Amino acid sequence: MRPSLASQISYGSQRHNSLRPLPIRPCRRFTSKVPLRQNVFHAQLEDPSSAAILSSLTSSSPVPQTLTEKIVQRHSLGLPKDKFVKSGDYVTLSPYKCMTHDNSWPVATKFLSIGASDISDKDQIVMTLDHDVQNKSEKNLTKYRQIEEFAKNQGVVFYPAGRGIGHQIMVEEGYAWPGTLAVASDSHSNMYGGVGCLGTPVVRTDAASIWATSKTWWQIPPICKVTFTGTLPEGVTGKDVIVALCGLFSNDQVLNHAIEFAGSEETMRSLAVDDRLAIANMTTEWGALTGLFPIDETLQRWLRYKATEAAMCNESRESKKSSPFTHQRLDDLFANQLTADRGAKYSKHLHLNLSTLSPYVSGPNSVKVATPLHDLVARDIRIDKAYLVSCTNSRASDLAAAAKVFKDAAGSNGGKVPKVADDVKFYIAAASAPEQAAAEISGDWQALLEAGALALPAGCGPCIGLGTGLLEPGEVGISASNRNFKGRMGSTDAKAYLASPEVVAASALHGKIVGPGRYQRPEGWSGVIRGEGDGIMEEGSKITRQEALQKVIATREQAFEKFIAQLDGKVEEAEQNLFGSDNASQGDDHLTEVLPGFPERVEGEIVFCDADNVNTDGIYPGKYTYQDDVTMEKMAEVCMSNYDKAFATIARGGDILVAGFNFGCGSSREQAATAILAKKIPLVIAGSFGNIFSRNSINNALMGVEVPKLVQRLRETFSGLTTEGSQQDITEPSHNSQSLDSPPPASQVVPPQEKLLTRRTGWKLLWDVRRSKVDVQEGENGPKWSQRVGELPPNVQEIIAAGGLEKWVKKQIKKAP
Repeated sequence: MRPSLASQISYGSQRHNSLRPLPIRPCRRFTSKVPLRQNVFHAQLEDPSSAAILSSLTSSSPVPQTLTEKIVQRHSLGLPKDKFVKSGDYVTLSPYKCMTHDNSWPVATKFLSIGASDISDKDQIVMTLDHDVQNKSEKNLTKYRQIEEFAKNQGVVFYPAGRGIGHQIMVEEGYAWPGTLAVASDSHSNMYGGVGCLGTPVVRTDAASIWATSKTWWQIPPICKVTFTGTLPEGVTGKDVIVALCGLFSNDQVLNHAIEFAGSEETMRSLAVDDRLAIANMTTEWGALTGLFPIDETLQRWLRYKATEAAMCNESRESKKSSPFTHQRLDDLFANQLTADRGAKYSKHLHLNLSTLSPYVSGPNSVKVATPLHDLVARDIRIDKAYLVSCTNSRASDLAAAAKVFKDAAGSNGGKVPKVADDVKFYIAAASAPEQAAAEISGDWQALLEAGALALPAGCGPCIGLGTGLLEPGEVGISASNRNFKGRMGSTDAKAYLASPEVVAASALHGKIVGPGRYQRPEGWSGVIRGEGDGIMEEGSKITRQEALQKVIATREQAFEKFIAQLDGKVEEAEQNLFGSDNASQGDDHLTEVLPGFPERVEGEIVFCDADNVNTDGIYPGKYTYQDDVTMEKMAEVCMSNYDKAFATIARGGDILVAGFNFGCGSSREQAATAILAKKIPLVIAGSFGNIFSRNSINNALMGVEVPKLVQRLRETFSGLTTEGSQQDITEPSHNSQSLDSPPPASQVVPPQEKLLTRRTGWKLLWDVRRSKVDVQEGENGPKWSQRVGELPPNVQEIIAAGGLEKWVKKQIKKAP
């Protein structure tokens, strides 16, 4: 039992009043002058197919690091000499780039309110307008003008509405640069991992702090290595890969993890960069904080093409600055290429055989319900709307795949491109203006329009539930976007599915969920091969020479990792024997320091929201997210309304909100925390929290504690639910009463009868901050029990007592000389 993840941040003596950023330092490299032995034959190193795998054997470091840790090392500030960062460390970072979009104006108001006037590192900041680009109201246009004027006055890069989705701009303009760390005030920053850039989301308050100081804080998550084997079959796409991963590994395997994807050169060659971008983008929905691909041959070819294209154009399209894609810069990148060290420690290993995959569809209304397309086709599911939009799958290659469906069908239609099915509306929007231009040059854009597709401006639009074409009550939609939870794309009474661009196009053509028919199931296929470990041992003896090499290396690396882990355990055991243990068993005599202004005790009646994976849309509806003038009273009124409309009348000020596991998963909107505060609820307790919600809670002075035992006791008492027993199949929630957005951390449980979504329990809870425990009284005459929880460090208390990170940074700026 511990406080929420964000409540463990350690600012310590870090100096946030220093506004001048430190330069990014290259990672130190260590090599042995005289090798003790030769690991491979010289001929193997000269063989390109083997060299990529065997190169990991030549790296030598006193502290083996993952690729994630190496990138974080480059961007960390104030590290002690010879400190090598590792998973679990709290670090102060100076990101290479920080992107904000329509929320730039709220970030600007926070920036100004903390006393800042000039952005600390102007080269670090990118501003785009992409979310509400269809909104031509004077109110929205005024906000857009304010953002543009602010960007111009600050001298930072700015892209206007219609130029494209911010994440796509970050990639195509080279701001998401391989081997660097970039952040954005949007939960799909993970997408940058598709080009070897460690991308992770921050919230508005973090962005304002970065503008003011060029720095932010981060805890390096546990790191999961996902190994791909085999090759992607014809008719299967990167979208199918990530949809399958979300459904096949749906039990908290990667929740709040950083993911590193790996595989043989042959395997990774079957995943084009656009496929990788789609996969990395939706690692957010899988529950991860990052999704990082290696800087391998496939990425290098893509980068070389970009450099050649830029050289021919001589300058980038809008910025009038020299393109970052130059062959000289790429030479430097590849000469000092970052790779994970041999013996680097991962928290877990998962594997997926791409050769055994088929097209997959997620839903309805859950990315954790993933079904092979073949099974859904048999159900004859009619659709009303289809969408080829979003930063996930609306690049030129996606538009080409969708257009091919209609062009191929023209062969049986007298050579004429057939129309979208009657009573179906098919909406398309390119990820960016350049991507649309490329589709127009190839004729794909015109083919889709000829088929009856309805064009929308380059932007987020229906994906975020804004603008034209939203799902109405009772409608069914299929989309190539990234999220389909209840109410995301329109009515909470609609059903939404996610699929690849070609499946979306085929469904629009036929009026029901179908595929284009290009995929052929291999003879002898018996199911998708996946599981824990690297996957090589499980796949039999029919493997290539390259896979055999990979198998040998992986076995050696895992043995080495196990040896290192055993050594670490021995060291920790020895330290505890010598110096004593510093864990929670110290007893009630150990008291936590409570700073002035922070309450020693928080108590109230428990109101129980009995659901796992309550996402940020459920807590604060998306239609209010980009309305900057919503009053506190309105925020309180709509708090939790997408989860349960009755919450507003059941919950009261002073209550303690208790929810299930992975509370607050989903998008990065800060209002998920501030809406609860607007409801005058001071404390949220959950079985576990989504990482982004934990960060938002601390940044906005909402307290959160994880107490899984309390969730279990409430379910045993009120719901007849038990977390024991075998895992049940995850299906569409009963009456769409839940919205799953991340893997359920506990076994899926089914109530014996319809449960109350929100319940006043009559139970009382007291959180004793000084003694780091909670006391629970189960009703007036029920049992009373106590549970130790993690300490709330004084430095975190300082942020909450100050009223949140924004006010805390303001104080630091005032202290600056």
